[in-house]
Amino acid sequence: MRTWRDGDGTLTVDTDSGTGAGVGAGPGPEAGPGPEAGPGPGAEPGPGAEPGPGAREVPLRIAASYRARTKGLLGRDGIEGAMMLTPCGSVHTFRMRFPIDVAYLDRTFTVLAVTTMKPGRLGLPRLRARHVVEAEAGAMARWGVRPGVRLELRAAPATAPEAL
Repeated sequence: MRTWRDGDGTLTVDTDSGTGAGVGAGPGPEAGPGPEAGPGPGAEPGPGAEPGPGAREVPLRIAASYRARTKGLLGRDGIEGAMMLTPCGSVHTFRMRFPIDVAYLDRTFTVLAVTTMKPGRLGLPRLRARHVVEAEAGAMARWGVRPGVRLELRAAPATAPEAL
């Protein structure tokens, strides 16, 4: 199981595959188990893994600490890209200034549900959800994010502080 840290990253949605699965997700559920089924749950693609030609890469802000998850998108007028809250099973939009799309993800980054929430709402908890991705309303549909799709989320490499 991966430990996430606050920071930036990339969200990739592969829109070329038949199921819309993310890069490295392997074939859909109809394929069954086998060596060609792709990496196991929580596996990170290798350094040479490249998105397919129809893949959509979106800038991602990762909120893994209690403080970052509590703040989330509060106080913002919008977001460029998306924000991932982890661990997270439900969200609210109290004190938010704009409607958002919310995608609930399981441990393998498979989308369980996608919903649009207006400001001042309380979302229902999703029992299997381990991560939540938030974006401006309408963004998930443009990116092809829907239930059953497996997303790829990558944290940006940590940079070492420069020596003075």
